[in-house]
Amino acid sequence: MKKFTIGAALLTMMFNGVYAQSLKSPDGKFEMNFQLKNGVPVYNLKYNGSVVVEDSKLGIRLFKDSSIKFASEIAKPEDASFDLNNGFTKTAEKRDSKNETWQPILGEKKNYINHYNELALTLNQASSDRSIIVKFRLFNDGLGFRYEFPQQKNLNYFVIREEDSEIDFPTDMKAWWIVADYDSQEYQYQTTKISEIPTQWPKAYDSNASQTLIKNAVQSPLMLKKEGKEPLYVNVGEAAVLDYPASHLEVDAQNFKFKTHLTADRQGAKAYVQTPSTTPWRTIIVSPKAEVVMDSKMMFNLNEPTKYKDTSYIKPTKYMGVWWEMIIGKSQWAYSTAENVHIDKTDFSKLTPNGKHAANNTKVKEYIDFASANGFQGLLIEGWNTGWEDWFGHSKEFVFDFITPYPDFDIKMLNEYAHSKNVDLIMHHETSGSATNYERWADKAFQLMNKYGYKSVKTGYVGDIIPRGEHHYSQWTNNHYYRIAEKANEYKIMVNSHESVRPGGESRTYPNWISAEAARGTEYDAFGGNNPDHHVILPFTRWMGGSMDYTPGIFQTKLDYYFPGDKRFVKTTLAKQLALYVTMYMPLQMAADLPENYAKHMDAFQFIKDVAADWDDTKILSAEPGEYVHTARKAKGTDNWFVGGITDENARDYTVDFSFLDKGKKYEATVYEDGKDADYEKNPQSYKIYKKTVDSKTKLPIHLVRSGGYAISLKPIK
Repeated sequence: MKKFTIGAALLTMMFNGVYAQSLKSPDGKFEMNFQLKNGVPVYNLKYNGSVVVEDSKLGIRLFKDSSIKFASEIAKPEDASFDLNNGFTKTAEKRDSKNETWQPILGEKKNYINHYNELALTLNQASSDRSIIVKFRLFNDGLGFRYEFPQQKNLNYFVIREEDSEIDFPTDMKAWWIVADYDSQEYQYQTTKISEIPTQWPKAYDSNASQTLIKNAVQSPLMLKKEGKEPLYVNVGEAAVLDYPASHLEVDAQNFKFKTHLTADRQGAKAYVQTPSTTPWRTIIVSPKAEVVMDSKMMFNLNEPTKYKDTSYIKPTKYMGVWWEMIIGKSQWAYSTAENVHIDKTDFSKLTPNGKHAANNTKVKEYIDFASANGFQGLLIEGWNTGWEDWFGHSKEFVFDFITPYPDFDIKMLNEYAHSKNVDLIMHHETSGSATNYERWADKAFQLMNKYGYKSVKTGYVGDIIPRGEHHYSQWTNNHYYRIAEKANEYKIMVNSHESVRPGGESRTYPNWISAEAARGTEYDAFGGNNPDHHVILPFTRWMGGSMDYTPGIFQTKLDYYFPGDKRFVKTTLAKQLALYVTMYMPLQMAADLPENYAKHMDAFQFIKDVAADWDDTKILSAEPGEYVHTARKAKGTDNWFVGGITDENARDYTVDFSFLDKGKKYEATVYEDGKDADYEKNPQSYKIYKKTVDSKTKLPIHLVRSGGYAISLKPIK
């Protein structure tokens, strides 16, 4: 009777569609369970037997056909019959696993380990005779899942209205978040409970050059913490965002639940799909240790290996730039006083110079001299090309041609001069959001770069996107970024994008896209300001999916140095600026300040000269989101190590444990730390430098002042 009862119960569960499929991580600590509840796909996630994600629905809403009308984001009841979120039965199940080691072209470690167990479930919707696959990969640091659409009779072309992937948490966790926006990630991070997000949301943003906010939604990667006796850290993100819009997270604050919200185009459509196709991976990284979450490479592992045949041109680069002086307002990008120019008609040599154009021959040669004397490989120059007089705010499509220099910028002479001093100039292509114009000129622009020996380009997308109605993170524009990366690869050029979509590990597939901005960088210290905790949140959020061009190294943090009475300042100590070169991964690594400011502190500048930009190993020594980060990295191809530590607005004491060093070896440590009287507001340039012999048994106590830090270079003693 007992056997019959159990068997009958199981049979009933199967017919009702609630029989669960389980998947465990390679180490057995994670368990993902999937089931169909009355035909609706549902999953949950456990860690060491405890629920991390409660039952959460999966599904895709579709338009009824591919003819989209304006304002069609307004759904009608009859449209629900076209959705792929209910009425499913499981028709197939496939399991797989992988344990591989791969080498990133540029990375935080020499080897990345990709170890997971996989479950792929084929679901059929009988009412429409359509099938989809929901694929799960469970790693030792969390879960990734996505939707796959096989080519089939009734599902060849379709338009996505919305993706409804839910992540339902059992508790009200602490969250580090920025407001959701189709066009910008350049916001101050907020720290609240999930339940408090709607209350804080209206106060969590300022204006931006392009802005389309999503009320009560936040952006990913989203960092969360379950507090208490058994803390748990959770990071929610996405990976491999290819031929698809970037997503945001709608907040159900009362139920501690998040739901995917895709970036739309002007018609309200989210993605145009032709099968076979896949969505990006949704990622949930989990650990009781913040250091493990920060160190995760799950997003990279969920991307495909590169198909590039030649990656030899992709190299880490340390550079300076004719940039900061324009950001702070000392110089200008524009050459003339004109307010209305035409790229194909205006004779710029006949215009009246404004006297503040930074990209001129004399100034650029001075920067080249300083960069060369101090071993920098590159020099970025912004404002070199015609069109800056009316580049912004006019929805102007033909805004730059990317090949014509201003009269006071001799492109041939300056490149020859730079090369004679072993410096490569770095090209700047600001598009003013006109992606169509950039694609039209890309070949000629990259040909010009090849002609003069430019090896890398900084692209920019300030302002609303053209084609008009698209957004910075919509499907079309995301595809544009990868078209540019592929085109650049044809010319052996590396790309550093600004105002573009945030990375989700795609550098594994497109390794020449070596860095991006896609967050609030150093420039905001001259705009609205960055809070002291900004630098200890970014490694847990923006940096999870790839390198950021944060542009650190500001030694003259008080802007009243240039403009008496100016209240703007960089909210760090000088020592913290040094530490950022270690705590922030940047294979394209900028020393952003003016040469004259470095010349006054050449002893501290030595660390920026010495620190590596590519790594064989990385150790997260200690970290807590929003509070502090301590990181050690081993330089690529050497036995040299570098250590950096930073704090928020609170002073802290920390003891550096050098047990990561090779046993039996002694190292010369050069320590750069906050001075005893240092303070990020009152005395930011106070620092102390000293040398010390250390080994793997050494423990070094260090004091970090408010928004302070320290940096250490370690070289083996032979």
